[in-house]
Amino acid sequence: MNRKSMAVLMLLASLAWILAACGGSANTGTGGNATPQNGGGEQSGEQVELHLMHLWPEGSSLAQYNLVNQIVDEFEQANGNVKITIEVLDNEQYKNKLKVLSASNSLPDIGFTWAAGFMEPYVNGNEFANLNELLEGDLKDQFVGGTTEAYSFDGNTYALPVELNIVPFYYNKAIFEQYNLEVPETYEDLKNIIQTLNDNNVTPFTLGAKDAWTASFWYMYLAERLGGPELLDEAVASNTFTHPDLIEAGRELQELVDMNAFIKGFNGLSNDESKTEFLNGNVAMFLMGTWEVPNYTTNEEIPQEFRDSVGFFKFPVLEGGKGGVDDWVGGPGVGLFVSENSDHPAEAKQFASHFVKRWGELSVTEAGVIPATKVDTETIDLPQMYIDLLNELNVANKVTLYLDVQMKPVAAEAHYNLVQALLGKAVTPEEFAQQQEDVLQEGK
Repeated sequence: MNRKSMAVLMLLASLAWILAACGGSANTGTGGNATPQNGGGEQSGEQVELHLMHLWPEGSSLAQYNLVNQIVDEFEQANGNVKITIEVLDNEQYKNKLKVLSASNSLPDIGFTWAAGFMEPYVNGNEFANLNELLEGDLKDQFVGGTTEAYSFDGNTYALPVELNIVPFYYNKAIFEQYNLEVPETYEDLKNIIQTLNDNNVTPFTLGAKDAWTASFWYMYLAERLGGPELLDEAVASNTFTHPDLIEAGRELQELVDMNAFIKGFNGLSNDESKTEFLNGNVAMFLMGTWEVPNYTTNEEIPQEFRDSVGFFKFPVLEGGKGGVDDWVGGPGVGLFVSENSDHPAEAKQFASHFVKRWGELSVTEAGVIPATKVDTETIDLPQMYIDLLNELNVANKVTLYLDVQMKPVAAEAHYNLVQALLGKAVTPEEFAQQQEDVLQEGK
């Protein structure tokens, strides 16, 4: 196809998209918003194939897996000339394949990325398309305040947030009742719970630290509760990591290891393996993001009796610490990107806009997932855990963005290795902090 013909096709696609956006509600989905009308590709007779890659496998994230398929099916039905092929990988496989595809400039047309430091190399490499036009048009004022900034560089947005997550403790109420345990209000209360469970041969916490980002949650909370809600942000921004509270957080984490707080072999278990132990009722507690909420509310693959037995609580405060109970680890989850090198950028952006809107409308009720778009909780029927977590977000003092997301890729990879070494007692807290600072100062 010559350049002139391509320009004509792109113009037709753009005109058709404008007409679709301004049209009536002939094809409406849940919530009354119009689904996209037939795009420019169909009017021109061109058959378009888009490649979508996501990270919600059927086995471990059924609700999200089904929701992606539903949104894709809707789009294909409304745009008969567009075929979307879907590739699904688990979290770590996804990250690795994204790096491989990036090296050959062959990213999928549409995919998912984490924010801030993770996506910076892709933006600098001109591999993610600028999506300002969507935020200024069809998606204007659709997002929760502050969520798109994590995907922006120099005033340009390169991904659209689809999730907003925080990290609570989930706990098995049946186990707590059996041993007369109460939700802890202080960190000392939590230590007493650990001791009681160990005395009764019950594993307190599951943890899959082979996927080191899970262990980072523990370190982050301890650092925040000790040093306050700005400590970690300031450490990354200033490329320093030897503040006394950052070192003390390492000591506290190693003390938990000494107390046998975690499941045996935690440094060799993946997150999915460790999660299974909680789902099977073998472990009392699990520190993990709110993307897990569907497993405790709407996922019918999980027995109702177990779902009814799961509650959540906030990471408790440490005596003398500067952090508060309403400070969370979390932030925007993954965001949707469009490849700068896509052969069909107009259709890819059209699908991205459709996906974000429909995900926001459906993820609440269909998957129990907190979206990054605004939700009117008074007009929909939600599981109680979901309502309670949304209320926690409404009163949150601070949500500290995940350390590995804040850091640049080399520093983030070092953080993974260092937090695993800290848990395995292969480094001292002082060595952990100094080595993290050293790699931060390399600026990579």
